[in-house]
Amino acid sequence: MSAKPIRVIQYGYGLMGIVTVRYLIEKGFELVGVIDNNPAVIGRDVGELSGLGGPIGITVTDDAEAVLTKGADCAVLEIMSLMSDMEPFFAACARHGINAISTCEESFFPQTTAPEIFARLDMLAKERGVTLTGSGYQDVYWGNLATLISGSTHRITKLEGFSSYNVDEYGIALANVHGVGLTPEEFQRDIADANVPSFAMNVPGWLAGQLGLRLTAISQELIPAYLDHDIESSTLGRTILAGQAIGMNARATATTAEGIEIVMEVCGKVYRPEDYDENNWTIHGEPTTEVRIAKPNTVELTCATIVNRIPQVVAAPAGFVTLESLPAARHLLPTDQQG
Repeated sequence: MSAKPIRVIQYGYGLMGIVTVRYLIEKGFELVGVIDNNPAVIGRDVGELSGLGGPIGITVTDDAEAVLTKGADCAVLEIMSLMSDMEPFFAACARHGINAISTCEESFFPQTTAPEIFARLDMLAKERGVTLTGSGYQDVYWGNLATLISGSTHRITKLEGFSSYNVDEYGIALANVHGVGLTPEEFQRDIADANVPSFAMNVPGWLAGQLGLRLTAISQELIPAYLDHDIESSTLGRTILAGQAIGMNARATATTAEGIEIVMEVCGKVYRPEDYDENNWTIHGEPTTEVRIAKPNTVELTCATIVNRIPQVVAAPAGFVTLESLPAARHLLPTDQQG
């Protein structure tokens, strides 16, 4: 990074926010403030909550306006999963002249599922001269990993990805968009029939942009996951009964003018003790290549990717910039490893 520290706001201080704040401090960013509306953390010093060895003089506040007027360079938004929920937070940052990077899964490539919101935010960001974007685990493991393998392939006929994650690690907003706790009738009405945009839907457009492909069609299937016994959900704070959804499998299938099919499947559910995260890719063609990543630390990888991306976001052109148009994320040394 430059000699002058980048000034950063942490907006959202749940499980990922707690990890992100530690990473920000250890990478040498200047933490301007931390915003959250959870009474359990408001007024508490983030140095203690994020395991930094003691207080650092920054406490969690629910006064967003007070923090947003402190002259930050970038805000990390770790709040919700859908652009319809995140638009006000992106817009607030832009109006205050603050670049913003979010873990909102739909912000990874919102042109596919939220084009009107994308257009509004893109216009606002350009007017205010700031960059807005989405990143996280999907940036590397759903995007750049596949394109990197593609770079060693002579002919591609199909890109096929699969990723699984524990919804109990990401909070109530993510659990809700996965239909956790719904009966079959409720899931059909509120998720399937409503065609709630799944995280899988944002991947084909991002990959097509990286690979120079032209999407011709895209569709999704939303399939609820059930157990034949009860299971506890820490995020919902209750027991999910047998026959209620513990999450869902979402599968997006896209065709391209070049004849290459892109398929992405994500499985988000409340985990049993024997379940674990996976991230797999198969690049079909000449040659066919398979990559299997078992038990990735998805929360930590999400937070690290966000933090490592910040200098690129601050330097990027104004607008809502999806990251297939920028170089791949690169590692930033923590300050204790710098010479």
